[in-house]
Amino acid sequence: METRAAAKRKATAAVATVVVVEKPHPKRQRVVLGELSNYPNAIVSETQNQCKEKLQCRKNPNLKKPSPAKFTPPSSQIDQPYVSDIYEYLHSMEMQRKRRPMVDYIEKVQREVTVIMRTILVDWLVEVAEEYKLHSDTLHLSVSYIDRFLSVNPVSKSRLQLLGVSSMLIAAKYEEVDPPRVNAFCGITDNTYNKKEVVKMEADILKSLKFEMGNPTVNTFLRRFADVASDNQKAPNLLFEFLSCYLAELSLLDYDCLRILPSIVAASAVFLARFIISPEVHPWTSSLCGCSGYEAVELKECVIILHDLYLSRKAASFKAIREKYKQHKVLIFFIYFVIIYFSSDFDKLSDLKSSTGTVQVRSKLAFSSTCAKSLL
Repeated sequence: METRAAAKRKATAAVATVVVVEKPHPKRQRVVLGELSNYPNAIVSETQNQCKEKLQCRKNPNLKKPSPAKFTPPSSQIDQPYVSDIYEYLHSMEMQRKRRPMVDYIEKVQREVTVIMRTILVDWLVEVAEEYKLHSDTLHLSVSYIDRFLSVNPVSKSRLQLLGVSSMLIAAKYEEVDPPRVNAFCGITDNTYNKKEVVKMEADILKSLKFEMGNPTVNTFLRRFADVASDNQKAPNLLFEFLSCYLAELSLLDYDCLRILPSIVAASAVFLARFIISPEVHPWTSSLCGCSGYEAVELKECVIILHDLYLSRKAASFKAIREKYKQHKVLIFFIYFVIIYFSSDFDKLSDLKSSTGTVQVRSKLAFSSTCAKSLL
């Protein structure tokens, strides 16, 4: 009769013979960011620097924030009894300084990295995420890690791409069921960096961020707000979700969005998506106000930024996100039709109703056929 010790040794020997085979990932040659030294530095005006000194939270302290407890979530949500508590917890997390990047780190911390180089990196990471079919949460989390790391650590331009792939490696481990291996991320840089360098940078990021890896992103809040917005949306939910996610990802390209809380960016993406789809209907409902805690007037600045990105007035030469969403050709055609049909009479967005009264917003929201062309 086989003893327990003998059986254990036999099982151990069997496990030792198992060979783990990594799944091959397609390899594509990509531009190494360290070689992009001829890109002009982005010029940041004195006015922009002054407005970045303070994080945008709530512009009017006299506005009373509606209690999320008054909001009744859709009955299909499993977490219905705790939805208000969850949102309050996430909102408190996004307000913590340790989970927020410095709003002007490129001007105050970095010596070689510029605004345009950050945008190039984010645009490239969108391609990487699409290559390996990574979730949108992974992309948002990767950019968050990059900005937080750059807020306290000067990085040479030759190592910026290394920071990008290492951040995405960490985010993939955090979010994905089957994340790409280290060798895959080395290959995606055309082997500019070896496995040892990627692992070393991964450790440096974790130490710098003190292993605080679970911070909420724009995507975290977008899911909550989109659920509420689509509950009474006349247009197909898929179209609304597609457009709001597109706007949210465009915000990753803009350095100015760092000073805006993720929840405000998410709310602004929902606001703008609803207005584009149904401009004859007020985009900010009482349910959205109660769910998010934001009045329409508080979203004005961020909505303008997102709209400029949407019309390719900003970051026009960076097309990875637009190429990504162009793959959904049927939805693109639908968006094109909706915008062209409704754009002729809407040269501005005005008379936004809020709980405090009527707010006049004259903010460059001139929707025309250019809106559709930015996606085509």
